[in-house]
Amino acid sequence: MSELPPMPSRHSGEIAVADLLDRALHKGLVIWGEATISVAGIDLVYLGLKLLLTSTDTMNRMRATANAPPDESHLQAD
Repeated sequence: MSELPPMPSRHSGEIAVADLLDRALHKGLVIWGEATISVAGIDLVYLGLKLLLTSTDTMNRMRATANAPPDESHLQAD
């Protein structure tokens, strides 16, 4: 698989939104947050958010890596 070109530095100019989205889809992006609304010390509303943004190709590649058997080449037989 080909590697993406390096990201331009902050000093070289603006980065297009399309470039940022392309990198997020290629690498994967996880957004995780929580919020609780309470009145007088009583929790009224809890909101939890877990969002994964990635391409299907990246997701399949990560799934294959996670399901691969562990590499035991570093173990030596006595």
